[in-house]
Amino acid sequence: MYPSLYYAIKDLFGINLPFLKMIQSFGFFVAMAFLLAAYFLTNELKRKETQGLLASQKVKVLKGAKATIVEYLLSGVLGFLLGYKLLFIAQHFSEFLENTQAFLLSTEGSFIGGVVLAAVSVYMKYRESEKNKLDKPQWVEETVYPHQQVGNITLIAAVAGIIGAKIFHNLENWDDFMADPVDALLSFSGLTMYGGLIVAGFSVVYYGKKKNIAPAHLIDAAAPSLMLAYAVGRIGCQIAGDGDWGIDNAKPKPHWLNMLPDWMWSYDYPHNVNSVGVQMADCFADKYCNHLAIPVFPTPFYETVMCLILFFVLWSLRKRITVPGVMFSLYLVLNGIERFFIEQIRVNTLYHVNGFAFTQAELIAVLLFFTGIIGMVYAKKQFAKNHTAT
Repeated sequence: MYPSLYYAIKDLFGINLPFLKMIQSFGFFVAMAFLLAAYFLTNELKRKETQGLLASQKVKVLKGAKATIVEYLLSGVLGFLLGYKLLFIAQHFSEFLENTQAFLLSTEGSFIGGVVLAAVSVYMKYRESEKNKLDKPQWVEETVYPHQQVGNITLIAAVAGIIGAKIFHNLENWDDFMADPVDALLSFSGLTMYGGLIVAGFSVVYYGKKKNIAPAHLIDAAAPSLMLAYAVGRIGCQIAGDGDWGIDNAKPKPHWLNMLPDWMWSYDYPHNVNSVGVQMADCFADKYCNHLAIPVFPTPFYETVMCLILFFVLWSLRKRITVPGVMFSLYLVLNGIERFFIEQIRVNTLYHVNGFAFTQAELIAVLLFFTGIIGMVYAKKQFAKNHTAT
């Protein structure tokens, strides 16, 4: 396993680049997931614009006005926060590389660094304001297309997704949350995919409506990207060994899988990022020296493979499905099926209700499946009704 890019580059290429310790493998692949999703979403929105399914919006922008007090204050605050951390990190760089997360989330910093960078930030805002200032500020009308909003959509999805993932994870692990609420809320670990999907989905749809982007076409355009983003994110789970693995699997590999590496059947996740398991006999580092005593199903790998296949299915169908809302409904159905079945071999918290035992993900997967079915039926009826009326 490679908890950070440092270990991956050193193992694969023999190159020692200590600064890469600050880039966690899971975080790197999550970032890649958002970038790839943004790329394919942009292309799909452009296609729908060309077809006349999505329209541009006229926006009035004030040009040449001086920077306001609020803008100066915002620049100063952001500059202070950045400088407060940067100078402190520079003064303790080796410790920062060894425990990046703790340094970023701690309240420690350099007051002098904060004040200096705050002053620089305010001055840069002043220079920018003077450079763009006009004798008489003018309101200018600009045309904004839906695909030009992808940057904001991606940012909103990232922030809302992390918040939702943390909320659902803590609801699923309530005892751990109550034991240490601060760590549970601020740590980079402990994220529930469906929580992120639900909160980010509603946030993006709300933003789209504010920007006059038809919700049905927006979520249809996002469907393949969502499946791809999940597949890429699971690569990070597998490479980092972040605990999202399956149940114990000490059974011998079936003969019909002999052509595949053993780790695709069962894996002990050596050097996992959470340091879960038992000490490895041949490892003498300060951390990341654990592996699982009993191998488990490598479920993140399985989900990556399945969701990549489902992405290509959705991407190949996107031009054939013409009823608004059906593409996203199909995504919900496929997502629900994939997650329900993978839950049968995953480690997760069980809920017990009236004799039934199920995980949070199983429950949401079933709800998504039926929501997708209902969504398809409703979308087709609405489409037929609207075309009959015209």
